[in-house]
Amino acid sequence: MSLPASTPSQRIPATDPAGTPAAHHPALTATDPELAALVGSEERLQATTLRMIASENYVSGAVLEAGGTVLQNKYSEGYPGRRYYEGQQVIDQVENLARERAKALFGTGHANVQPYSGSPANLACYLAFAQPGDTVMGMSLPMGGHLTHGWGVSATGKWFRGVQYGVRQDTGLVDFDEVRDLARKERPKLIFCGGTAVPRTIDFAAFGEIAREVGAVLVADIAHIAGLIAGGAHPSPMPYADVISTTTHKTLRGPRGAMLLAREPENLGKAVDKAVFPGLQGGPHNQTTAAIAVALHEAAQPAFRDYAHAVVGNAKALAEELLARGFDLVTGGTDNHLILMDLTPKDVPGKTAAKALDRAGIVVNYNTVPFDPRKPFDPSGIRLGTPALTSRGLGTEHMATVAEWIDRGVIAARTGDEEALGRIRTEVAELMAAHPAPGLPTA
Repeated sequence: MSLPASTPSQRIPATDPAGTPAAHHPALTATDPELAALVGSEERLQATTLRMIASENYVSGAVLEAGGTVLQNKYSEGYPGRRYYEGQQVIDQVENLARERAKALFGTGHANVQPYSGSPANLACYLAFAQPGDTVMGMSLPMGGHLTHGWGVSATGKWFRGVQYGVRQDTGLVDFDEVRDLARKERPKLIFCGGTAVPRTIDFAAFGEIAREVGAVLVADIAHIAGLIAGGAHPSPMPYADVISTTTHKTLRGPRGAMLLAREPENLGKAVDKAVFPGLQGGPHNQTTAAIAVALHEAAQPAFRDYAHAVVGNAKALAEELLARGFDLVTGGTDNHLILMDLTPKDVPGKTAAKALDRAGIVVNYNTVPFDPRKPFDPSGIRLGTPALTSRGLGTEHMATVAEWIDRGVIAARTGDEEALGRIRTEVAELMAAHPAPGLPTA
């Protein structure tokens, strides 16, 4: 089904009868048809577009079902065996199941599956191991880090003294001599490694050596690459990191939640648990805990290893195709699921390109690149990834087509050729129809 090139809301209106999910969500449709129509529209949007935001994916039908169960009805402040409310006989089993699966999958001594999302999980690390005003260290946000790694506009940068390391201008890679010098000078209580726009393998061993030298707690933020680690497609931060922080969606293909994993339970684990509850949160979202348990079970299967390696294989193949078309990729390529592209040589801003590609049915996000001269809300680059398209069964044989669409879309963004974007949109929808997405309802 082809869709005209226009704004996303025009392409798929909330009141479109074709998007009404009466057959798939009968109770919602009967109670609130307006919201049901919006859900149907989002289902259709996800089904017909090429989703390439590196932090997005498709969950399985089993994960969706677990997240919509009667576990939603239960309040469970505390931890298994130590709750503040009664009636936890089943909930304790659900949470213990998720915790044990997390420990087994990532090889850690302790797991906390209660954090609501990645940012609160990171904040719990500060509460567990630092005091307000202490020095903390993380990758600079414009260089690919995360807000919660001590960046100034975040609470972590306002309540703590954040110092940032960056990357080399000539390679786009972390210079560990500079990281070590900075750590020796600043003596941080916490060091974060990982980020949101890091296209290369993270050297956890090097970070661990530096952290041990200066007496810092090393937190490996693997939110983006957790699924790759679980599937053996990226090295694990164990045993180098003291604590691992991760979301449970992205490459792990779980619900929107988070986990904190600690190397050992007695000191690190207890500190993490106390920080999460009662330090930051009340009752956990039990339906999310159940969905996390399902995703961890799926990630432990042999097929998930194939998936994780396919994600990386697709990203590398796509990077090569983009390089062949004259695109400037930060670090010259990728080792994982993520590609960061500087569009300066193409003479089009990242925001302009991202919005044009969205009209063409290719969903990416505009993103700063290292040493970007443009403002963060109108940067030079775009960030794209292969987790979601790999979940749909696209392989390396499709990456030349994807690269061609991106190339044509960027050219159309520069020239204002909306008809060209519409043609791409039609081609994208045809390919997506041949590769249904997991978890989405079928007609």
